[in-house]
Amino acid sequence: MSPRRRSELLALVAAASLGGCTVVDTLRKCGAGCPGDAAITAAVQARLYQHTELLAPNRLYVSTLDGTVYLSGEVATDTQRLDAVDIARATPGVPRVVDTIAIEYNGR
Repeated sequence: MSPRRRSELLALVAAASLGGCTVVDTLRKCGAGCPGDAAITAAVQARLYQHTELLAPNRLYVSTLDGTVYLSGEVATDTQRLDAVDIARATPGVPRVVDTIAIEYNGR
């Protein structure tokens, strides 16, 4: 499964856990994406790419559904996770951020 498809699937699962009726209503209204969702995703990604501490080997995925930004993937530290969430929240046009970013476990 591609990282983008995995990210979209995780976003839908996260959205479903927040309230099934809301997700169903959104999918009926927008299908796979509402107007403006792609622009919001691109804006958040562009802002995240400006922060070198969040780049590889970290893996961050951004998807948007009805204006809500879903962040997923893995980072090395909790500080990086919080930074990614703060960056997404500070992006113009983002009303809500759902964080499902994991902290990478190195087996130590």
